[in-house]
Amino acid sequence: MVIWITGLSASGKTTLSKAFEKKIKATRPNTVLLDGDVIRELYGNDLGFTEPDRIVQIKRLQSIASFLEKQSILVVVAALYANHELLENNRTRFADYFEVYLKADIEFLMRREFKDLYKNALANKIDNVVGVSIPWNEPAHPDIVFDVKDGYTADEMAQKIYALTIGN
Repeated sequence: MVIWITGLSASGKTTLSKAFEKKIKATRPNTVLLDGDVIRELYGNDLGFTEPDRIVQIKRLQSIASFLEKQSILVVVAALYANHELLENNRTRFADYFEVYLKADIEFLMRREFKDLYKNALANKIDNVVGVSIPWNEPAHPDIVFDVKDGYTADEMAQKIYALTIGN
């Protein structure tokens, strides 16, 4: 199974994926977390943040997730870029796929981020920021949507995902 968590920067993808991994690891030790930032580092940060580079990054995550899923490993992916074609490809590529969307608007995320990514993008100090200079495409068919403004904790969201996937 592949659980794909997406949302804009600072929406909580990494925090949620780590909470879910922690919850499930005791009963499903064959669980692997693929965080987009970590995978970038493993490849030597050889990609930038342009739209074409983001597509390559997602294709890397898809390939690794597919490889692991075929070995009966539960894969949790935390990834930013939401290209409709790539996400729809996930539904046909993976045998068992569950998509989580952490929904939040830029104004809300600007108040909680610590890297000043959106502030700097809106001030034209940096480019290639999804949601500012690169369009954000909301996932078309997520299996569950958490509105980040609703204040769910990562553990509460992880429990809900568990109930909808593993707990069935």
